[in-house]
Amino acid sequence: MGLVKAVTDESNFQAELASAGTKLVVVDFTATWCGPCQRMAPVFQQYATKYPRAVFLKVDVDQCQETAAAQGVSAMPTFIFYRNRTKVDRLQGADPPGLEAKIQQYYGSEEGEDSEGVAGHMDLSPFITKAQCECLNESDEHPLAHALTSGGGYLQSDCDEQLIISIAFNQAVKIHSLKIKAPADKGPKNIRIFINQPRTLDFDLADSYTSVQDLKLSPEDLEDNLINLRYVKYQNVQNIQLFVKDNQSGGDITQIEHLAVIGSPISTTNMGDFKRITGKKGESH
Repeated sequence: MGLVKAVTDESNFQAELASAGTKLVVVDFTATWCGPCQRMAPVFQQYATKYPRAVFLKVDVDQCQETAAAQGVSAMPTFIFYRNRTKVDRLQGADPPGLEAKIQQYYGSEEGEDSEGVAGHMDLSPFITKAQCECLNESDEHPLAHALTSGGGYLQSDCDEQLIISIAFNQAVKIHSLKIKAPADKGPKNIRIFINQPRTLDFDLADSYTSVQDLKLSPEDLEDNLINLRYVKYQNVQNIQLFVKDNQSGGDITQIEHLAVIGSPISTTNMGDFKRITGKKGESH
């Protein structure tokens, strides 16, 4: 493992993105005449060895003009990050610490990669816009942010057992399932799910609105197991809201140690995008 693969042309690039599946793909858009690119080459190789579960590709912009144009690359070096054939981030310039920070951000945990157990789906945490997430009735000491990362504390309700959790994504996603890790007594029991609401619902509205789906969870569901959703209803989701009505014991305090949304981004790098730009190599979009 740990090899940097050189991309030969556009079809080769698409094939590499497709075969990577849900793994992180890091692409170095480089040029032989570019000094900063040559300084970054050994660093890029080093990261390929250090992060063996990611795929590292090198694209020579002079050899692969079509690919560079399709990805909007106009300065070298540019590093673009993909998962599920979808662009998730980019970094321009020779910045080793910045490059490693982004690799770590999207790399995913070892157990997270393998335990999803759903072909073609992944933990959608890289696509969550944390600044736009909100939780009503969260405790100041135990906010939602603690539950969106594993091992980062826990979310706890404040005044009573109810919570409204609003999670926003930076692009449209398909949602397959949820994973919730919570105490058997304080974990959520009845959850109402809403999607694509213009703003966070209040508790009265969450009670009276028609939900997309209602879940009744058992203590076993709260052991970080997959909780399958009606996938057909979650094909184009910008945000999801969970109204936690009560908990397993009927007490006043609800806790969630970890909440993960499993699914896939709606791919923005499908082949149709590339057919349109063929023959216009100088243009980026």
